[in-house]
Amino acid sequence: MKEILYVEIPTPDTKTVCHWLQQEWQPKLGDKIITPDGIRLQWETTPDENSNHKTTVVVSLIPEISIFVWSVQRTTYLKAFRWSEKPLSGEKLILRQLTQSLRDQFPYHYPEPPDVDLSEQTIFEALAPYYPQTVHFFRKMPRGEYDLNRVYWWEKRWREGVRNPQQPKQVVFKGLKSVPVAWPKGQGSQQLKVGQLKGEGSQQLKVGQLKVEGSQQLKVGQLQVEGSQQLKVGQLKVEGSQNNLQPTNLQPTNLQPSNLQPTNLKSSNLQPTNLQPSNLQPTNLQPSNLQPTNLQPTNLQSTNLQPSNLQPSNLQPSNLQPSNLQPSNLQPSTPKYDVIYIGGALGVIHAATMAQRGYRVLLIERLTFGRMNREWNISRDEFQSLIDLGLFTPTEFEGIIAREYVDGFNKFFDSNNPPHLKAAILHTPRVLNIAIDSAKFLQLCGKKLKSAGGEIWDETEFIQATITPEEVVVEVQHLPTKSHRQVSGRLLVDAMGTASPIAWQLNGGRAFNSVCPTVGAVIEGLEPQVWDPDYGDVLNSHGDISRGRQLIWELFPGAGEELTIYLFHYHQIHPENPGSLLEMYEDFFTILPEYRRCDIEKLVWKKPTFGYIPGHFTVGSRDRIVAFDRLVAIGDAASLQSPLVFTGFGSLVRNLYRLTDLLDTALRHNLLSAKDLNQIRAYQSNIAVTWLFSQGMMVPTGRHLPPQRINAMLNTFFGLLADEPPEVSDTFIKDRFSWLTFNRLALKAARRNPALIPWIWEMAGAKDFLLWVGSYLSFTSNAFVSGLLKGWFPSLVRRLQPWLEKRYPRLWLQLLAQSYAITAGMGRPEKVKRELKFD
Repeated sequence: MKEILYVEIPTPDTKTVCHWLQQEWQPKLGDKIITPDGIRLQWETTPDENSNHKTTVVVSLIPEISIFVWSVQRTTYLKAFRWSEKPLSGEKLILRQLTQSLRDQFPYHYPEPPDVDLSEQTIFEALAPYYPQTVHFFRKMPRGEYDLNRVYWWEKRWREGVRNPQQPKQVVFKGLKSVPVAWPKGQGSQQLKVGQLKGEGSQQLKVGQLKVEGSQQLKVGQLQVEGSQQLKVGQLKVEGSQNNLQPTNLQPTNLQPSNLQPTNLKSSNLQPTNLQPSNLQPTNLQPSNLQPTNLQPTNLQSTNLQPSNLQPSNLQPSNLQPSNLQPSNLQPSTPKYDVIYIGGALGVIHAATMAQRGYRVLLIERLTFGRMNREWNISRDEFQSLIDLGLFTPTEFEGIIAREYVDGFNKFFDSNNPPHLKAAILHTPRVLNIAIDSAKFLQLCGKKLKSAGGEIWDETEFIQATITPEEVVVEVQHLPTKSHRQVSGRLLVDAMGTASPIAWQLNGGRAFNSVCPTVGAVIEGLEPQVWDPDYGDVLNSHGDISRGRQLIWELFPGAGEELTIYLFHYHQIHPENPGSLLEMYEDFFTILPEYRRCDIEKLVWKKPTFGYIPGHFTVGSRDRIVAFDRLVAIGDAASLQSPLVFTGFGSLVRNLYRLTDLLDTALRHNLLSAKDLNQIRAYQSNIAVTWLFSQGMMVPTGRHLPPQRINAMLNTFFGLLADEPPEVSDTFIKDRFSWLTFNRLALKAARRNPALIPWIWEMAGAKDFLLWVGSYLSFTSNAFVSGLLKGWFPSLVRRLQPWLEKRYPRLWLQLLAQSYAITAGMGRPEKVKRELKFD
């Protein structure tokens, strides 16, 4: 008996596939015999593909082909076996016909989440017909309805961003005394032009209600409010107002000093003789004089607002630029901060560190602070960087450890792989072996931030930011009260992760190249014979490609009897197939009993864990924008790491000293331009080159690969690591491998599996493969430079610091960034200099 066909049919409805095979499919050759799970094919004559006649043979001597289907991982698989060691005449013809018929009958289907109106139904009611298992088990979680809303919101926002990459929502604006925003690669608007400011009806004239029609130059009659006719002299009004200019419609909070400046607007000064063009200049309108008591109807009579006093010369574009009508110019500034962080998960780690250095820090978080939808694992030597920085003491670190396991396993399904592509279990006892209690960790970071003088605004959503040469003004909304608020600071740090609208805008919609849709849960109740909580499953697959995805599990012990279980896959971003959290959750709850033999109805569901983990395929350190004037991104929002194992947490922790030192230098010397801040990044050349590895774990949208392909590739590489000394796998998975180690392992993998390169070429395509070659050459050149300079350049830079930093701070920042590039950028982070003071 010999296997001659193995295909995956992308549907969970195995019964329908079996019925089609038995009742509808008509083979071109042979007689079909029905079996419980498929068919058998027999024929009395075997056609010779090289002749025009048929040869009759005895039926009992003719081997048959057995075809059957089965279901696992919520999809369907089909195999065909030949009851003979020698190929049958007509065998290839039958297999080609069957394969093509299956592709035509059961094509890929990428379900869309339904539109949900929460005013008429709950999220449970809306999603139950589409995702029954997901709704069932989210109902068992303490805050299941809230969390399922979050899953739905995140997926909808992700899909919108993927499908409109050329039209990112503009959330960062340039303000007064600034040149227009120069968006990268021609994306976005070059300048806010006439007609781009509109508004909706309100009793009070608010941000966004001013609309301009027509030409570039503003003239009399060109200002209107939404829904009104063209405004002429005396016709300015707010939506729904009956009177023209009521005192209640001229609130001082809507008049910014930068736009309404001197001291001459008092009731006594509002005479026709005083309303000359020279008195209506922006420099003559101070907010202190624009109080309701000074703006009485008697002082705003139409007789005082004559056309002669409202000449076009006083309404020039220079005075009414859209950039001057931003929120920062419509309300008075609040007290400044040095750094404003948007995003309270990874953001609070960096924010607390900067606050300890004496900076005035504000942290803004959309959710209740301390609540997140992922758990974190790390190793002791990696967390040591937070201790060395002074953010935590060793005692505090021990207090936030939920569990430290003995060993971690890495094993991929290999039952369908040939013998040379099967692999032993890779043991990684010092990789991700510390489970952090995320709630305690975040609360402790928050406490340290506040004790150092910082502030936290939680349940507050970022709306937009306006950047001026002197400051960045951030508009936010407090979600419980729906009230808007503004705050200003010297620098804005984007730590909003994969859903960051800032990252999408700055990169013209090209935020990420790949993504890992990740779902899971924190559970209790898994029986001891099912899993020993002293061990972790770092990476595991229990089946082959499922509906165009290679599903991978992670399992980490937590506090007490808790276990955190994840399911994810590497995914190529595609508009028709952006990647679905809801579909993944339906898989998770359905196939968890296959992965770990358990009765999931008996489990205690503590909370869900989910998110989109991004990846960016880099050729060099500068092919992605992570900063703008007075704005810089960190963590997943910067997306500078290939998502091989770690997420933004691991990247941030490993590079925290580097990022903190560079940002501290930039702030101390006010080096806050885009050019300066773009040097503050966690780019690692040795990790950038691994993106082809993750590309090889993705099934291109619409493509059908041999189901065992990705598991064969994973077993090739992890089998090599299993044969190496433990320190090799440890350094590789922790992003510390060298150029020599990478090349040695790559050559060994090619020798063990010669088909590896052709497979990757087929999956990645010629264009991406050639891009990777550029990335590899960049890694090679950086490794060469690092080899020449690492022994003396960093120490020389530090010795020059006392003289150089005071005289040439910008040059000092550039040299410091280069010093880190040849050490931390090659996987060899510098140790924290304990003599440095946080002041």
